[in-house]
Amino acid sequence: MTYDETIDYLYRQMPEYQRIGDKAYKPGLDNSLALDEIFDHPHQRYKTIHVGGTNGKGSVSHLLAAILQESGYKVGLYTSPHLIDFRERIRVNGEMISREFVMDFVEHYREQFEPVMPSFFELTMEMAFLYFAQREVDVAVIEVGLGGRLDSTNIISPDLSIITNIGFDHMKQLGNTLPKIAAEKAGIIKAYTPVVIGEAGNTEVTQVFIDKAQSVNAPIVFAELYMNNFKAEKCESGWLLFHADGYPDVKSELRGLAQDKNARTVLTAVEVLLETGYVIPKVAVYKGFANVTSITGLMGRWQQLQTSPKIICDIAHNAHGIRYVAEQLQSENFNRLHMVFGMANDKDIDPVLSLLPRDAVYYFTKASVERALDEKTLAQQAETYGLKGNNFGTVTKAIEAAKENADKNDLIFIGGSSFIVADALPLFI
Repeated sequence: MTYDETIDYLYRQMPEYQRIGDKAYKPGLDNSLALDEIFDHPHQRYKTIHVGGTNGKGSVSHLLAAILQESGYKVGLYTSPHLIDFRERIRVNGEMISREFVMDFVEHYREQFEPVMPSFFELTMEMAFLYFAQREVDVAVIEVGLGGRLDSTNIISPDLSIITNIGFDHMKQLGNTLPKIAAEKAGIIKAYTPVVIGEAGNTEVTQVFIDKAQSVNAPIVFAELYMNNFKAEKCESGWLLFHADGYPDVKSELRGLAQDKNARTVLTAVEVLLETGYVIPKVAVYKGFANVTSITGLMGRWQQLQTSPKIICDIAHNAHGIRYVAEQLQSENFNRLHMVFGMANDKDIDPVLSLLPRDAVYYFTKASVERALDEKTLAQQAETYGLKGNNFGTVTKAIEAAKENADKNDLIFIGGSSFIVADALPLFI
């Protein structure tokens, strides 16, 4: 098979949750354990760090990978979903997995893994674990796919677990209350293994984490308490500037407002890793924050795509994340705001729509995946919140219309779903 045929095979044989939703979701660790047995537990050959949470886990994972790489470690990074290229999911020192490895993996091992009937995510995870082992990484940063307790990545024994925050998302799979969701996310807390909690949430959520950590004798560190003097401000240049004990004037290349929470989580994680024996010079922390996109290839986090008119995209896709987007849009300077917006069909759209700015022109659209919400349905529901605009069958057409209508001093925002951003990025990169 060619590379394109191999990727098509992976999608066809092992449906991907991110693309089609519930039909591809396989909770439980049986398949992961079976695959891991086939490949002789490759993740046991290097150190790992496990990152979960509702939002921010991708940014935290990339920032940690950048800092560790700048510290001299050879770093594997496994994240999802990808935006343009499948290979974004699996990187070593920022370089994507080779096409040849992807093809060889499927060609050489399909007779062994097909009887397991793994999901797309389970198989690509094991591909990543094997790739990291063959590349002889020192440490791999592993992002949870969905939830935690039953997520396929939860077979690793990490040096550190991180849970960024808890918000409402994937309620069908994780539960319809924050404590229930927190209990699922807390499933990555391992015995005698430190865990960093980025945002504690309400008292019930906090207690879920405390109870789980105590039950397995895991040291627990709440970033908000550990770095209670943490401050963030925006520079005139647009950079975010962070201040904390031992880390004055940390400039972050990631400029979204949610990144201050992520930065505090990462800095706390660095301190815990230092206590466990990692060697992380402070200069590596500064370089990691300042150059995370070039070091790791991270995209889609309040990313500016064009200057005149200014075009920004962001993958925030639930109320917890969109709240930061809405706040940041208010801080931008523009004449008119144009919103190219679409969502997935399994999201709770009403809390999101209630947060969006009404004084904007909307271009409701649909991403090119089965899981995308119909743009007409979205527009109809949005109208009940005073959000008005036109419908476009593709993201490309929506962006073309927005650019045609926008003046040089206007702002075009593209988002609502990682799939919308995924369809948009190739038009600019």
